[in-house]
Amino acid sequence: MLESYLTGLVVCGGIIVAIGAQNAYVLGLATRRQYHWWSAGLCMGADLALLALGMFGVSALLLAMPATLEAMRWAGVAFLGWLAFHALRRALTGRQGLGLAGGEVRGLRQVVLATLAVTLLNPQVYLDTLLLIPAIGAQQDSAATFLAGAGTASVLWFSLLAWGGAALSPWLSRPVAWRLIDGAIGMMMAAIALKLATGQGIPVA
Repeated sequence: MLESYLTGLVVCGGIIVAIGAQNAYVLGLATRRQYHWWSAGLCMGADLALLALGMFGVSALLLAMPATLEAMRWAGVAFLGWLAFHALRRALTGRQGLGLAGGEVRGLRQVVLATLAVTLLNPQVYLDTLLLIPAIGAQQDSAATFLAGAGTASVLWFSLLAWGGAALSPWLSRPVAWRLIDGAIGMMMAAIALKLATGQGIPVA
């Protein structure tokens, strides 16, 4: 059982650590200290729910509905493109540092909706949590223990993003720091949107 747990921890950890739209969004909130634990908690909950659904057979249903993946792909491209545009615009025009205005002031409702959109409009999230990870888990001695390990990886990673980003915020009070952060986030969002648009890594009908 320990081997199944460690396999789930390593497999899921290796997949989610790769910087993506979800990670970049949580990190951006954390460095501004804007409801970052709410966002991280939503990401953890979504991962746990999707992983559990994948382990219990939803993956087969999703594979039988390729049109659903295609619709999610283009919705994700549009949303990530919108996020990239605004991040790159802030990188070019600048913003006030954390010590002044902290950038865009967002309410809890906006953060929750944006977090859900970044999470649920990315087809790669479904491919990882409903297909890839459960496929590996099905080969383990204990699927439940594997799922526990995968869930632990998600909780640890998003906790690290939320805590680490907030811990670094005192050093991010200068506008130039935010230009670099916004530029990096904008380029990552644009790269992910381009990858989705071209179908790289996404099985299209």
